[in-house]
Amino acid sequence: MNEIITSLHMHTRYSDGTGLHADIAKAALKAGLDAVIVTDHNVFVKGPEGYYKEGKERTLVIIGEEIHDQDRDPQKNHLLVFGADTELAQYADEPQDLINAVNKAGGLCFIAHPYDPPQPFINEPDITWVDWDVQGFTGIELWNGLSEFKGRIPSRLHALFYAFLPQFFARTPPKEALQKWDELLIAGKKIVGVCGADAHALHASMGPLKRTLFPYEFHFRSINNHLLLENPLTGDENTDRRLIFDAYRAGHNFIGYDLPAPTRGFRFTAKGREGSVIMGDEIPTKGGVTLQAHLPALADIHLIKDGEIIKTCKRQQVCTHITSEPGAYRIEAYRRYLGRKRGWIFSNPIYLR
Repeated sequence: MNEIITSLHMHTRYSDGTGLHADIAKAALKAGLDAVIVTDHNVFVKGPEGYYKEGKERTLVIIGEEIHDQDRDPQKNHLLVFGADTELAQYADEPQDLINAVNKAGGLCFIAHPYDPPQPFINEPDITWVDWDVQGFTGIELWNGLSEFKGRIPSRLHALFYAFLPQFFARTPPKEALQKWDELLIAGKKIVGVCGADAHALHASMGPLKRTLFPYEFHFRSINNHLLLENPLTGDENTDRRLIFDAYRAGHNFIGYDLPAPTRGFRFTAKGREGSVIMGDEIPTKGGVTLQAHLPALADIHLIKDGEIIKTCKRQQVCTHITSEPGAYRIEAYRRYLGRKRGWIFSNPIYLR
């Protein structure tokens, strides 16, 4: 498999970000990303899509959209959409209609920041997803960079601290998001887990102090989606879009927090009588299945089945488990960084049927 690093969920001046698509591409090139997916609010800006290059380096900018009902008060139900290649904001008032329209257009959609509490300190309302009876969405944004930041600033002092030392704030996806994901997996649904930068590169000031809160490049060096592609990227925009979309749709990806240590090289596989599969895939349990996680560095590894930890490997790089029990199996790995135990790797499930 061919591993690439991608980031999704970011905003430009077309909605509430401060940069241009070219600024995002430049930041992605500096951070070494292979692709980024820009999702401005309720506007589909197709023109800037394509490869951006600097010397021998290149990054693919893909255009998607973050859609929500702007007339609803308070705001709820934000959906990340990409691959549909058309404006779909007209369906925003009914989440199920919007999801149906995305699927009809051949796109993918992810529930954005499913648990996003209010932050009165910066006048941010609760924008949690509430309509959980919807069907047909591709996945869930388990870890959202901006949402986590909102939860870490109960005072001006906290805001100042994280504005100048942003590497201290990220810890782990919210437990509510992970619990909801497991709940859906237990119900037999294949739901892809992703992370999102929710990058805005917001300009902030406090008296004489001025700062860009979490520049695009900072997001791109921290929490990312690592995709496993069947074939390497070709440099052709249309071909590579399809490869990336296929990997996201299949759940052939893991969330990697690359500041504590690079996560490139992580693999989670299952081997049984009928061959081997990777995360996102299914395999029959007949005859037993060997699950194995390989990490690029030492970590505390949790093997989770249907929402419950069934095995822990302390400070290991490899964790193996043999089973014949059906269920959704996934990996969480944790490392210490800046004095705190933090989430490092979150895999998509392997489905034993």
